[in-house]
Amino acid sequence: MSYSKIEARERRHSRVRKKVLGTTERPRLNIFKSLNHIYAQIIDDFEGKTLAAASSNDKELKGKMKTGGNIEAAKTVGGLIAKRALDKGIKKIVFDRGGYLYHGRVKALADAAREGGLQF
Repeated sequence: MSYSKIEARERRHSRVRKKVLGTTERPRLNIFKSLNHIYAQIIDDFEGKTLAAASSNDKELKGKMKTGGNIEAAKTVGGLIAKRALDKGIKKIVFDRGGYLYHGRVKALADAAREGGLQF
């Protein structure tokens, strides 16, 4: 049985989510990417709350980027999520790549978050 691209990613993501859990001390950095945008959230799974979020759709990034679906946008969102997390006192996180392969936009966002001060 073959799966579509989306179904295969969702299966990979569910396998990763069995192991990766965000706690109060070390919340989870989750990534979702669409064709035109990239989104990042820092989530405490025990409380079920999003502690910080950033995306290429944010008001403060809206006019600065030509498109939200490229590596430059991912770097910008990674830096923004790191800044927002540090403002809330979050330094250590667990990285959840969302079932995506670790290259391209996902890697760029993760590297920018690390450069912004987050520890994976």
